[in-house]
Amino acid sequence: MYNIFIIYTGGTIGMVKDSETGTFIPFDFKLIEKNLPDLSRLNYKLTVHSFDPIIDSSNMRPSIWLEMAKIIKDNYELYDGFVILHGSDTMAYSASMLSFLLEGLQKPVIFSGSQLPIGEIRTDARENLMTALEIASAKKDGKSIIQEVCILFDNKLFRGNRSFKYNSDKFEAFRSPNYPVLAEAGIHIRYNDEVLANNEGKDFICHYHIDNRVGVLKLFPGISVETIKAVLNSDVRSIVMETFGSGNTMTDSWFLELLEGAIKSGKNILDISQCKVGSVELGRYETSQGLQCIGVLNGYDMTFETAVTKLMYLQGEIESQEEVAHWIQQSLRGELTKND
Repeated sequence: MYNIFIIYTGGTIGMVKDSETGTFIPFDFKLIEKNLPDLSRLNYKLTVHSFDPIIDSSNMRPSIWLEMAKIIKDNYELYDGFVILHGSDTMAYSASMLSFLLEGLQKPVIFSGSQLPIGEIRTDARENLMTALEIASAKKDGKSIIQEVCILFDNKLFRGNRSFKYNSDKFEAFRSPNYPVLAEAGIHIRYNDEVLANNEGKDFICHYHIDNRVGVLKLFPGISVETIKAVLNSDVRSIVMETFGSGNTMTDSWFLELLEGAIKSGKNILDISQCKVGSVELGRYETSQGLQCIGVLNGYDMTFETAVTKLMYLQGEIESQEEVAHWIQQSLRGELTKND
């Protein structure tokens, strides 16, 4: 018998159609076995914690991330694995943040959800949930096969901090182009052992501090000086700058001077690419050499979701801006691949 802890935050997966109004409403997920009778045939003992009220994922915020992390910490020794049912829109943010908050995991934390409510005939909710439960309970030689925070969607298991939602119309909602799929479910679940995290021998540590003073500067041709100044002068500790290609920006002296001024004032500026595939390579082209010289930080192949949440995590744990600048460029939970 496997003990699995389910955290239901909200989202499409927990909806059923009201027979009177025809609208979709949330059901009590503590009645999960009634809604999914096939679960009774499996060797699971399920414990369900439902947020009250449930949360639309568009309303996700740091306090909820901390609450989820604390629930897992408090129940860590009692369960074989954890499944978090979550709206898909901000799932990649939540999975990324929990990957940082939950250090040294030796048990699976699997995020999943669905594109259609569980009460629909063609829903993907049943398959996603059943597969997430199977992966959450999977062991080899008495140890969990998955020892990290993941996203399970449409029969594919992704590293949580390498994923992003790219499609709102298909069951195949998530992708992870810069890191291989961890597992794929067909007739059998096949694990890609070479790319799985292995935290054996590490201490499990739950972190409880988040500093959300992070800004975003997304570049585009014709962006105004006023817009750039508004972001650079805002009350944040760090700025995620979404650049072109492999980390390139315009080379106008006024632009570089503004960036340099913000860095000298104590702000960290992290360069990530607007491209979903590939990596930032500062200094490869003339258009990024100037950034490297003034102290812009290399985000390598981190997703936007990971860049934002990792900065929030580091700022919550570390007061020194110099230390934050160092650690944001290091791989902490397998969230980036360095190319230098």
